[in-house]
Amino acid sequence: MAAIGIFSDTGGDLEAFDAALKVLAEKGARRFLFAGGRFQDLDDWVQWKRDLAKAQSDYTDLDFLADVENHLAEREPLERPLAFGTAYELMRGAEETARLADRVIRTPEKGSLAYQDPKIPKKAVDMLGETLCCLVHDKNDLDKEDMLNAVLLVHGRESVPKVVQIGPRYFLTPGSVAKGTPAAVGLLELATEDKSMRYSAYALDGKALVEPQVLQVVQKKKLSVKG
Repeated sequence: MAAIGIFSDTGGDLEAFDAALKVLAEKGARRFLFAGGRFQDLDDWVQWKRDLAKAQSDYTDLDFLADVENHLAEREPLERPLAFGTAYELMRGAEETARLADRVIRTPEKGSLAYQDPKIPKKAVDMLGETLCCLVHDKNDLDKEDMLNAVLLVHGRESVPKVVQIGPRYFLTPGSVAKGTPAAVGLLELATEDKSMRYSAYALDGKALVEPQVLQVVQKKKLSVKG
């Protein structure tokens, strides 16, 4: 079963961004849809991970001896410029971080520089199996053509995860990573055997918030294009 992780509204909180990717990867996601909420967070997260990797590589023998001395003297550990041990197994090292970042599809939010950049699409369209998906940050950016063509419409700007079915189409939102109560992410699973889909949502500690819900997706045979 293929799995796609969905998350949104990280709001500059890179540790929360990191935690969102971590829990989704642990749930089996190998591709990710990031519905903005701060488009730049993906780039900043990549740089943050590189800085962490560099800080770990700069941990010298003198640092080790100083930490041992403080431990034996029962003193507080020395503060380091960056947190050690926050990188997890799947994303260890800058190269793995870059590879993971390449698997993230994202869209910008209104008011961001990316949203004003004509080179950056305000919507992302992708095929999930045989199902067309349209990704935006604000569902108000969806137009008639989007809603005629796409079966899955994924968006941010919601504090809690939701699944709303209107006719044969589904509006999915993962909730908010930075401001959700609790912070939440979504997981879309595609069964290769019968091509069925199910959607669930999780808190950043992995606890289920929305139990797997089967989506009765009807495949479209052709696209509708404006004349």
